[in-house]
Amino acid sequence: MKMKEILSKLHAHERLDRSEARSILIGISEERYNASQIAAFISVYLMRSISVEELSGFQEALLELCVPISLEAAEAIDVCGTGGDGKNTFNISTLSAFVLAGAGKKVIKHGNYGVSSVCGSSNVLEHLGHKFSNEEDRLKKQLNTCNITFLHAPLFHPALKSVGPIRRDLGVKTFFNMLGPLVNPAQPGYQLVGVFNLKVARLYQYLLATRDVKECIVHCLGGYDEISLTSDAKISQNGKERLLSAFDFGVESLQETDIYGGETVADAAEIFVGVLKNEDTLSRKNVVCSNAALALQLYHPEISLEDCHQMAIESIESGAAFDVFKKLINS
Repeated sequence: MKMKEILSKLHAHERLDRSEARSILIGISEERYNASQIAAFISVYLMRSISVEELSGFQEALLELCVPISLEAAEAIDVCGTGGDGKNTFNISTLSAFVLAGAGKKVIKHGNYGVSSVCGSSNVLEHLGHKFSNEEDRLKKQLNTCNITFLHAPLFHPALKSVGPIRRDLGVKTFFNMLGPLVNPAQPGYQLVGVFNLKVARLYQYLLATRDVKECIVHCLGGYDEISLTSDAKISQNGKERLLSAFDFGVESLQETDIYGGETVADAAEIFVGVLKNEDTLSRKNVVCSNAALALQLYHPEISLEDCHQMAIESIESGAAFDVFKKLINS
């Protein structure tokens, strides 16, 4: 399908079916469309919501086109948010991944550079010296020796190389934000997903239900794509929904300023290391450990969130989370 036809259809308020959405993403990967056409296509979804069929087709294409990787992923977890909430928090989900690894869980973290925020997971890890790789043996070794490995999205999704500069130029969240947590090449068996609004949460409920995955979908009603402790959070898990507050984790509520991530990657990196070394604020430690607690409860549903939070605190205070980080950086 020519891009002119695609745009005419979308501008007439018609939806793409799953096969059409898949075909367009494959066309982008094959460089059938120029930058202006891709920008116009992306912009449609800034003005209207995406459908389940459209998102499912995009997901199918990216998983089909990604660099294949075979890791022991059935008991591993990804902790990944869609981003795009515009809150510019510090790297909460990435830190919670290291806390989980320090607590003994296997983590296969999928991440990328920030687009609509100052510092994405790839920005902070690269700044701190981590060398990205898609070499299977190296990633397997990291997972076995560090309990964590990091899959830098551009190395696994070369199909999107032409899209990256356009997304950066636009500088706002797009449907590609929604795809990030859905296209981890290893497809781990557990997933904690943060989303930037409740409409996206409902899309994820449908899409993750089609996979054999133990998932928890999070949206903070204050607008965050993670547990923020600044307001209640809507949690969707195994088809059931619940509201969680700071009280459920046994901690005090926070102000938005407590979890601000700074103005630069260097600011974010300083916070990142400070939290892992247990030298930062209690507020930041609590918000990281609350997200880790939610992930831990996926493995241990019989344990209360408050006790899972304490398990996460122990990962930091014992030095285990920081040790995992050092091992990964030096691997």
